[in-house]
Amino acid sequence: MLAAFANAISSHSVELDDIDVLALFHFSPPVYSAALATAEQCSASGKQLLAALAAGCEMMERLSKAANPSLRNRGYHTTPTCGTFGATVAAGKILGLSSAEIVSALGLAGAQSGGLMEMYGPSMQKRFNPGPASRNGVTAAAMAQLGFTGAATIFEGERGFLAAFTDQNYPEQLTAGLDQPYQLDIEFKPYSCARPIHNAIDCALEIRRKHNPDLNKIARIVMERHPDWAHYHQNANPVTYHEAQVSLPYSVAVALTDGQALFAQYNNARLKEPMLRKLSGMVEITVDDTLPRGVSCRMKAIMQDGAEYISQVDYPKGSIQNPMSDEELRAKFDSLAIPVLGAKQAAAIADRVADIERCAHVGELMALLQPAG
Repeated sequence: MLAAFANAISSHSVELDDIDVLALFHFSPPVYSAALATAEQCSASGKQLLAALAAGCEMMERLSKAANPSLRNRGYHTTPTCGTFGATVAAGKILGLSSAEIVSALGLAGAQSGGLMEMYGPSMQKRFNPGPASRNGVTAAAMAQLGFTGAATIFEGERGFLAAFTDQNYPEQLTAGLDQPYQLDIEFKPYSCARPIHNAIDCALEIRRKHNPDLNKIARIVMERHPDWAHYHQNANPVTYHEAQVSLPYSVAVALTDGQALFAQYNNARLKEPMLRKLSGMVEITVDDTLPRGVSCRMKAIMQDGAEYISQVDYPKGSIQNPMSDEELRAKFDSLAIPVLGAKQAAAIADRVADIERCAHVGELMALLQPAG
């Protein structure tokens, strides 16, 4: 339970975790952390782990579809609120719970579900949110295995999850096509910041690549956003890197200056750089309800001589429609793992993950994740 707790916080802390197609939640911090910890404890195989991950992610996404956008709009953070249930199913699958025990486990998960969107700012609050969700999922599954029973109506009941957490909901999404194959689309983040900002970064990078504007001669930067996300991530003066990672203006500024927005670009020492502060302060965020997707962005860089450079991005890099290549994913992994574990150990981990279906015991993978000494 504590391993799930710690790893969920860790995996969310660099803002490079995976994401659903609507940019509402992250699968891996709650679900993967719970599944890996339980699989290691139970000596589960790689195939068992994959089945548990698929089931847990499906549970999480179905509940998000049933509850959003009302869940998010009421101020609840989807990753922990729905992630608790995904973590429960993943852990329960590995523990081999019966259907009745799974029902009880989901009820017990509902007793522990929570997490608020009051998390933007200089604090580390956002990183913390998935930790309890993953831990609580393992707890719910373990308690159900011990015979502790939970409410069978936790989702649709009069005082259940949907009634308590939403004003409008779609309970049919929980069981839609339950007897059919489920398409699970998971997207990846190339930039070390909140996913709804990535479209804006891609706009800035395209303008930089195509026009290479003189940053000293930019007069205005206008960022048009879809109303779904237009009122988020607006802080132009972050004071910690945690705050910068949820700042669209800072992210646009660093993309224009560095041509990149990885973890190295988000550090406290850079927040006071004059050019970054100048460009961040220029970004004007406006609402355009004609944009096709919730995360869509259209950027206009208006130069002092009147020239305008425009870029619109509807599907950011790492999305299903604009995927990262295997080489790009590996480069991202190496950039995170090699500084901690060294190139040889990082390569061994990547090889093991690529061949996870043939792994007899997930503990073999987990042993590789520990720094030498």
